[in-house]
Amino acid sequence: MSNKTTREIGDDGEELAVAYLESKGYTILERNYHFERAEVDIVAYDNEAFIIFVEVKMRSTNRFGEPEEFIDDAKINNVYKAAEAWLYERKMDGAPVRFDVISILQNNNEAPDIKHFEDAFTQR
Repeated sequence: MSNKTTREIGDDGEELAVAYLESKGYTILERNYHFERAEVDIVAYDNEAFIIFVEVKMRSTNRFGEPEEFIDDAKINNVYKAAEAWLYERKMDGAPVRFDVISILQNNNEAPDIKHFEDAFTQR
């Protein structure tokens, strides 16, 4: 059993997510973008037109639910706020965007189970 901190586990998940997205041809634009108290894990470009804001959730067990089920409305609103700031800072307001979720289940030394939910939520 590892003694990794929550932050280290999150970093591991983001590394897996970045490798996964790059393997699908995405370009990573930024990682761990913060605006005030809002954060988005990964900002990517899909090489087709969309700026994609990605929330990554990683768990070692699904005993209490799948990783993606831990994304609540507060987290979604947090991602929206960070996305708006990211776009504003780069003078890209109005660019086509998408909000994705990457869910990773990593049991011990097994290969990670990575699920990519494209357009997982839309801005209200």
